[in-house]
Amino acid sequence: MIPALNEAASIGAVLAELPRPPVMDVIVVDGGSSDQTRSIAERRGARVIVERRRGYGRACLTGLEHTTADADIVVFLDADYSDRPAELTTLIEPIARGRADMVIGSRLAGRLQPGALPWHSRVGNRMAASLMRILYRVKLTDLGPFRAVRADLLRSMPLREQTYGWPVEMIARAARAGWRVVEVPVTYYPRIGESKITGTIRGSIGAAWFIMTRIFVYRFGSLGER
Repeated sequence: MIPALNEAASIGAVLAELPRPPVMDVIVVDGGSSDQTRSIAERRGARVIVERRRGYGRACLTGLEHTTADADIVVFLDADYSDRPAELTTLIEPIARGRADMVIGSRLAGRLQPGALPWHSRVGNRMAASLMRILYRVKLTDLGPFRAVRADLLRSMPLREQTYGWPVEMIARAARAGWRVVEVPVTYYPRIGESKITGTIRGSIGAAWFIMTRIFVYRFGSLGER
């Protein structure tokens, strides 16, 4: 599952390096790109779904609606080539071996290449992960977007968040449901192109504040149903 918006410079490399097998189906959810993202993805064999309603969570939810019924594991991967697709096999291994239900790729426990993650993003992620450990008792060092989830459990999860708080909601619901949530270290590289969130300190602070508040809301409020 690859949410994408104007990622023509990187989407080809991402799709070319996906390991097949184990990957059997690729869904690119395009947020209304004005560049060649869609055509490149289609030429590389991905199923492209256009979702013009903005929001990272909205894109992921739309993609989930198009997953095949026989999928065993759903992997979420950004389109900017910062996480490397070749590490997907490492990411899914704990699930494939029956040791986990959800796996988070930790950039902070792995190798950060120079310039890959701004200092304010590192600080924000460490704070958020610390809160998750305290409030949800999940041993995480990062809330990275590169993650794998058992498909059957994911389909049963009533996810609602449509913004960049969506990854937090997923972990919060999993922890409250007693899922086995683990992390594996991954290597993180500078993204191709400008980040739509962490490209500025102001954007990073805004995202961090939103994520922090969502951590408390999901812990002490009602998660409800869709």
